[in-house]
Amino acid sequence: MVPGKIYLYFYLVAIIRIILFPFSILYGIINFVRNKLFDWNIFKSSSFEVPIISIGNLSVGGTGKTPHVEYLIRLLKDRFAVATLSRGYKRRSKGFILADRNSSPEILGDEAFQFKSRHPGVEVAVDEKRVHGVAKLIEKVNGLEVVLLDDAFQHRWIRPGLSILLTDFYHLYSSDYMLPTGRLREFRSGARRADIIVVTKTPAVLSPITRQRVMDQLKPEADQSLYFSYIQHGELRGIPGVEFIPDQDYGNHTVLLLAGIANPYPLELNLKNKCARLERIYFPDHHMFTKGDIERVIRTFNRILSKSKIIVTTEKDMVRLLHPELLEMVRYLPICFVPMEVRFHDHDKEIFEKQIINYVTNH
Repeated sequence: MVPGKIYLYFYLVAIIRIILFPFSILYGIINFVRNKLFDWNIFKSSSFEVPIISIGNLSVGGTGKTPHVEYLIRLLKDRFAVATLSRGYKRRSKGFILADRNSSPEILGDEAFQFKSRHPGVEVAVDEKRVHGVAKLIEKVNGLEVVLLDDAFQHRWIRPGLSILLTDFYHLYSSDYMLPTGRLREFRSGARRADIIVVTKTPAVLSPITRQRVMDQLKPEADQSLYFSYIQHGELRGIPGVEFIPDQDYGNHTVLLLAGIANPYPLELNLKNKCARLERIYFPDHHMFTKGDIERVIRTFNRILSKSKIIVTTEKDMVRLLHPELLEMVRYLPICFVPMEVRFHDHDKEIFEKQIINYVTNH
């Protein structure tokens, strides 16, 4: 994009944000009143005897909820009987569903299906009514010891025993605005409800100066814990049912990145540093792929003028490609995925894990 067009783009964006600002104030007030009704017990929050950990954010998408939920699953599953509960965003089903071997992304939603695929011994459930979902889990899972509520910071019908708030290092809630001007679902003051704040997607090397700068911006309360995490991308992996076996040395390859997640930038940056050239096809977050989408991917891939080329996707997107109809279309393509996991900086790992385990143990 030439400089003149760049200036015009940002000018138009600024004008649109100014126009939308009154709607942001109105939306914020509505959510503020709703939260006050819960604070004043006019709207009643339900509590349960089983320990409940809520993981969520103030903004829409892109803070890394899925890998952080998985981090908690890995931390807890060998010590306690763990279950996860999501609403199952964009699933083609309704009501309470407890995952089993016949479940699919269409039934559970992509994130819940990923949890079950990676951790088959953990109970995974979806229900758009979270209170009902927790009650059903307690009823159906003998000896249940902890429930992880995915994307539930604004779901105040349940009072979690421990609330974890995530915020993207590059898009801190402290410098964001309400929808539709910004990306916040509620005013920044809502962060006070969190017991733990995790700054996600930080650089792999985090200086003490940068850490202090972020702390000064967020200004956590005295009783709030603040931690810093980053994403560790793994080696390329083959997709079940696809014949292609990836080579880890793809420095002379052109990579076509296929992603339907809220923030593909960390993976994009990771791949840019490892390949000769990067092309992109992006879809909205949680997008359920269609035959037409895969045909577009194949056309784009075929137009790439390189003998050395591969298609790389995310693990979340990969599970949506496992639908038999789509899997047949990509079976003979050089397509693979990149797994990713959360890591915590310095001593944060030890302190964070101790706080989580102590809560579940002593609840």
